[in-house]
Order: sequence, then structure tokens, then C-alpha cells
Amino acid sequence: MSTKHAIERTLGLPEVCSIASGAMISSGLFVLPALIYAEAGNNVIAVYLLAGLMMIPSILSKAELSAAMPSSGGTYFFVERSLGPLLGAFAGFASWVSIALKGAFALVGIGTFWSLINPGASGFTFKAIALGFVLVFTLVNLGGVHGTAKSQVIMVIGLIGILTAYIVSGFMMGGPVAVSPFSFSGMKGILPLAGMVFVSFGGVTKIASVGHQIKNPGRNLPLGMFISFVAVMIIYLLAIGVTARLLDAESFSNTFTPLSAGAAIIAGRPGMIALAVAALLAFATTANASILSASQNPAAMARDGLLPAWLGKTNGKNVPVPAILITSSFMALVIVLLDLPNLIKAASTMMLILFLLVNLSLILMRESRIVSYRPEFKVPFYPLIPVCGILVSCLLIYTMGAMPLLLSSGFFLFTALWTILYRRGSPKRDSALFRIVERMAARELQGTRLTDELGSLLRERDGVSEDRFDRLIRKAIILDLPEQIPRTVLFEKLAAAFSLRLETPYQKILDKLEARETESATLVSSYLAIPHIVLDQGDGFEIVMVRAKNGILYDEGKDEPTMVFALAGAAGERNFHLKCLMAIAQITRSADFISRWNTAFDEEELRLLVLLAERSR
Repeated sequence: MSTKHAIERTLGLPEVCSIASGAMISSGLFVLPALIYAEAGNNVIAVYLLAGLMMIPSILSKAELSAAMPSSGGTYFFVERSLGPLLGAFAGFASWVSIALKGAFALVGIGTFWSLINPGASGFTFKAIALGFVLVFTLVNLGGVHGTAKSQVIMVIGLIGILTAYIVSGFMMGGPVAVSPFSFSGMKGILPLAGMVFVSFGGVTKIASVGHQIKNPGRNLPLGMFISFVAVMIIYLLAIGVTARLLDAESFSNTFTPLSAGAAIIAGRPGMIALAVAALLAFATTANASILSASQNPAAMARDGLLPAWLGKTNGKNVPVPAILITSSFMALVIVLLDLPNLIKAASTMMLILFLLVNLSLILMRESRIVSYRPEFKVPFYPLIPVCGILVSCLLIYTMGAMPLLLSSGFFLFTALWTILYRRGSPKRDSALFRIVERMAARELQGTRLTDELGSLLRERDGVSEDRFDRLIRKAIILDLPEQIPRTVLFEKLAAAFSLRLETPYQKILDKLEARETESATLVSSYLAIPHIVLDQGDGFEIVMVRAKNGILYDEGKDEPTMVFALAGAAGERNFHLKCLMAIAQITRSADFISRWNTAFDEEELRLLVLLAERSR
């Protein structure tokens, strides 16, 4: 095994939608409606609609972060890179535990529906079936993410097919409707119920954990999330509406399998079995997606030095084998030994905290103004949407009660202690929060460059390969001048910089720069100057970039540019000289580039800004 391989992106939009949809359709549709109806009565559909609306800010925030940073680990990666290792470790552990618990809960729920197919089955049989599914999906995931996604597509197609038949048949049956319009009088009691449903919708964001294996992630990740959320939301509302149409209030409240009960009215026992099969498929897709997404967290944390390195190892197919085996073993242990209902409530609270942190991460990434943070999808009405997401999460966390919050607080203390002790002596990691503090404090606080890491993800996302111009920019001398200077001082600085790299004396370069300016002005626009000279002897080619924050006094009465790209090369490099001029023209043509150039934090951000700019290669 090795720790790093060239990653082949194999998941397209159908796979993204299937993984996201399969992670949402589970007990939230097949069991929870009866529990919600028993508490909310006529407001059952309103509870689901409210939960879906409250989910939208977090989906939008996760979509932007995923589009900008399509990396393994999903929520862990976003929180760690924006808020630092302490909260990052909490996000990684909490995401792993909560997703794995949800997957185990889904597999245990299979027993409820298996009893409809085989009424004589015992509790031991239910656990044996659940453990069998753990083994099957472990083997599927070990075969690679592509195989896992394909199996998910097949199961989701079958699931949606059965649900569609149920919805259509139910509406054709007619009958009384057991729900009525939403009543604000029951709002206080509705919020905790909406919180239960809210967590069920949270599965849509699990797909972000495998963003590194998705084709065109800047488009397919957010689009897949939106398609899945809207489609599943419609299925939820229609299926619950049909069930309410088929069942009377007492029947709806007193069953753990409301959709199967509704199907029994449509087609008798065959209908009940068909919906039981659909439920089994739903629980299976949730468990499959849980192993796939949960295992990415320990693997990503291991690569960041928050867990032992062997947990981050992958095989030739980029499958995190140790992380998958650990995740599956944890799920099996939970199924056999632990009391799931109480654990699920604590896991749900941690998931709500994670949604809060995701919305906060988006705000920090935006406000850090990192030049390499460039999502193809951006949350509209910023910062209103993420702020609403934070408030929704806080409100729902409050409704969960004190005990789950205390357990989550204890979990945070454990992860913080782990991080402090395990990473003792390790180099500081950069984060968006660190970058914001860095802007307000001394530059000496600089840590590992988050800008570079996001730049690498961006180039990988967009399939950008480096050419000779990029390689020159990577090693170019960059002068970031805070004061206003005259053109003569600029040329002196350029001559000194070029003389360090080229086999040409300082004075000769300076003379050529002055001669070139006399021959033809190199101030090409109000903000850009491109001094360029051809050397008579020697070889090589160099670029020097200059930012003069207060402008350069080029000539009296003329514009004062803030941006300089200076070129110097041998006579044999004339063709490449022209290519560089064309590249610079393409890079600097947008108003967005100019504003980013003027606000970039330091020399390295200026360098990365040029490397990531759009141009022909």
C-alpha cells in the first residue's frame, strides 16, 4: 500500500445523485412519518416542509465549499482548513461517528421491515441480517468507489421506481386526507420534530466526502446535491401525502411501517411486501453511502497528522482500506452491543453542530480573501444565507435538550485533548481563520500556506497543467512595494533583480531598460506596464513582477500603474517572448484580476493569482 496515488475521477452526475439521494431516503421516510404524525397530527407535512426549508442554507454552503475544495473528508476538510485543527479534529471524529451510527441504525431498521416479509424472524435474525449487510457493503467499498457508486445507482433506481408506483397508485385510489394546512399554534412543538427530520435530509451532503473522485466537481457536486434534495423532498411530501390519504389518523399513528400499511390497502400483502422491499433498499443505500463517506474522515485526518499514518493508506485503486475496515468494524460493534436510539440522538446533535460549523466555514473562507478560493458555485445573498444556516442549527440544537449537548461537549473536549497531545511538536497548520488574524496582525504569524493547498485543488479540479510560462512565474522574483516610486527607481530595482538571474551586468540591463522606454513606451494601460528587453548575449529568460500599491510615477501627466510584468530574455527566445506578452495580456484583462492583484496579501498570493488566472495554454 501507499499513501498517495494519482486520483482518477470516475463519478459522474448520475453517481453523485444516487449517493446523495440514497443517503437521504431511509427511516426519515419509512418509519419517521408515523412518529411525527403521532406528535404533530395534521401538521405532519408541514413539519417535513419546514425541515426541508431549514436545510437549504446548509446545502448551499456545503455546495460552495465542495465546489471550491473537492477533497476527501468533506466536512472535516472544510472545517479544518477554515477553523483550524481543534475544531477540525472535532468535525472529523464527529462526522465519522455520526455517519457510522446512522448507517448502523439504518441496518438495524432492516429488521422492522424484514418481519413484514418473514413474520417469524427473531431479534437474532435481525442482527445477523444487519451484520451480513455490513460485510457485503464493506466488500463493495473495498472494490473501489466506482463499484460502490454503481451499486448505489442500481439500488436507488429500484427504490425510486417502487416509491413512484406507490405514489401514483395511492393518488388514483382516492379517499380521505388525514392532514390539513399548517397551524402556527403548534409551532413550539413542531420545531423539535423538524429537527428530527432535518437530520434525515442531512445525508444529501455526504457526497462531499468523495469530492476528489468526482468528474467536473465544480459543477457536478453542487448540481447533484440540488437535484437530489429537490427530488427526494418531492418524494417525501408526495409519499407522506399519499399515506395520509390512504390511512385514517389512528392507523397512521400506531404503526412503525406507515408506507407499507398504505401499500397493503392498495394491493394487499403483495403491496405491503413491495414497500418493505423498498424500505430494505433504502436502508441498504444509506448504509452503503455511510461506509463510503464515513471512511473518508479517518483517512483524511491521518493524512493531516491527526491520526496514525497507516489509517490514511490506500491501495492501487485509491481505496482507503484501513479506514473502511475500521468504519465497518465500528458499525458492526454498535449493532451487536450498543443502545442505538440514545446514541442516535447524541449523533444528531453533533450533526447539527457540524452544519453550524460548515456555515461558519463558508463565512471564514470568503472573508479570508484567499486568492485560490474560487468556487464555481457561490451561495447567493451572502452573508444572509450562511448566517441563517447558523441560526437554524443553533435553534435546533436548543430543541434537542441538555443531555445530547452535554455529550457533544464532552466529545469536543476529548477530541481537543487528543489533538493537543497527538500533534504536540507538529508544524502549525494554516487556516482561513488564521489568515484573517494574519491580515490584522504581524506577518511573522504565517504558517503552512493554505493558499497553495487550495491552489493545487483548484488546478486539479479544472484540469490545468503547467507550461513554461507557469514554471517561470513559480520561480520569478516578486517585488511588493508599499511606497510610490518613480520609473527610474523601478528600472533600477528591475535591473538588480534580472542581474541576479541572468549572465548580464546590472548596468547593461539598466541601460537597455532605459533605451527600450525611449524607443517605445512600455506603459500599456492605466494600471499595467510591461518593460521588456532582448539581451545581445547569454541565454535564458526571466520574469520579474512588481506591485506598487501607491502607483509608479512613470511620466509626468501619465497614469500611475500598480502592476508591472518585466521580461528579459536572449535573442533566441523571441517567439517565447511574444507568447509571454500574450499570456500577460490574457491574465490581466479582467477587472476581477485587477482587484485581486491590488488586495492580495503578499508576494506568494500575487504569484498564485497569476498561476491560477484563466488563459490559453
